[in-house]
Amino acid sequence: MKFTSQSDYDKLEAVLIKPVRNAFVSDTLLENQWRSLHFLKQPDYKTSLKEYADFEMILQSQGIEIQYLPLQEELSIDSIYCRDASIATDFGMIICNMGKADRNLEPAAQRAYFEEHDILVLGEISAPGTLEGGDVAWLDKNTLAVGHTYRTNPSGIEQLKSLLEPRGVQIVVVELPHYKGTSDVFHLMSIFSPVAEDLAVVYSPLMPIAFRKELIRRGFDLVEVPDNEFENMACNVLALGSRKCLMMRGNPVTEQSLLQKGCEVFCYKGEHISLLGGGGPTCMTRPLQRSYL
Repeated sequence: MKFTSQSDYDKLEAVLIKPVRNAFVSDTLLENQWRSLHFLKQPDYKTSLKEYADFEMILQSQGIEIQYLPLQEELSIDSIYCRDASIATDFGMIICNMGKADRNLEPAAQRAYFEEHDILVLGEISAPGTLEGGDVAWLDKNTLAVGHTYRTNPSGIEQLKSLLEPRGVQIVVVELPHYKGTSDVFHLMSIFSPVAEDLAVVYSPLMPIAFRKELIRRGFDLVEVPDNEFENMACNVLALGSRKCLMMRGNPVTEQSLLQKGCEVFCYKGEHISLLGGGGPTCMTRPLQRSYL
């Protein structure tokens, strides 16, 4: 068995999460923040706790080591989407610099956690560069796709290249469209989730032609998300292992397509913890280590 941090689809061994109790905290905090952070509406705290408990139980059922980010009062409710503040590599964590200004304290908070728990930090993205973890996905252990979006800018991408290209990692830049504009959460992983070395869930209408062709050239089979399931976050799928998928409930066409490709599919109810804040299962997890044969 080998281990790597440079994968988004091998068997998940260790993951960092920020549970509802430490992120949403209370109905009062949710009421104070949901509008300014562009949630669709206010999540209900008690319902969020139940949804998150079911989500966490699925992770526990797979024997995954779960680490927990603590409550930090200076952070917003968006901190539940902990993937965005860092990137995991075999050389250490890369600390991001958020494109959403309301989240600019999250990377330092994660860095403090990593240092406290003796997790190596490789480097960090600094202004004027911005980079968010939802905009990066490993195509293989030596190739990292990064989206150029309103959350991740050219300076951030160049800094990422300077950290990883000398270490043998190829960076594939994906130019994403305007879509709903600057206030919307639209990351690379909003339209692309690799779930095996040769299988990915995609939403092709918003995917650049060059990137889609590159995926096919690399041998990826594409599970196409239908229009009516895209807004329900059907394209945001967390691989618990190769062809072992965790997705939000209520996307029957995409779920059936994954089953037909030989995948095992776990679903959770995520109206309050995912849909309202625009953060699916990949967003709510920062994978730290995966294993492969």
